[in-house]
Amino acid sequence: MASVEMIEEETATGKVKEIYDDIKESLGIDFVPNMYKTMARNPAYLEASWNKIQAIMGQTGKLDDLTKAIIALTVSTMNGCAYCITVYTGAVRKYGLDDDGLTEVAAVIDLFNGLNKFNTGLDVEMDEKPWYGCGAH
Repeated sequence: MASVEMIEEETATGKVKEIYDDIKESLGIDFVPNMYKTMARNPAYLEASWNKIQAIMGQTGKLDDLTKAIIALTVSTMNGCAYCITVYTGAVRKYGLDDDGLTEVAAVIDLFNGLNKFNTGLDVEMDEKPWYGCGAH
């Protein structure tokens, strides 16, 4: 059960209703996801969050939609957000990633989670020479 009561579509008014309509149109769905209905308790926060999401995820840039969704899934996995993992697992599948690809993403997350913890835990020093074009000091 959620910690706070959501603002349902039927009771949304003003700016919140406008944003709800934009969310449904932009995402091509016929409902407002619970995340946004929860954010709507603070309309200014909903608006700022939706604008940021649109500016990053809704625009064509150097990263394609699949890459952005993989990054979102990775961060969601690292943060343990079940809601976001479910959403972005659906997104990566929508953008063409199959079971083998999804397993590969999980393996990369596992690998770098472990490597990060190893290097952080042992305070491994930076290399004298760069690799992958960076890292030297």
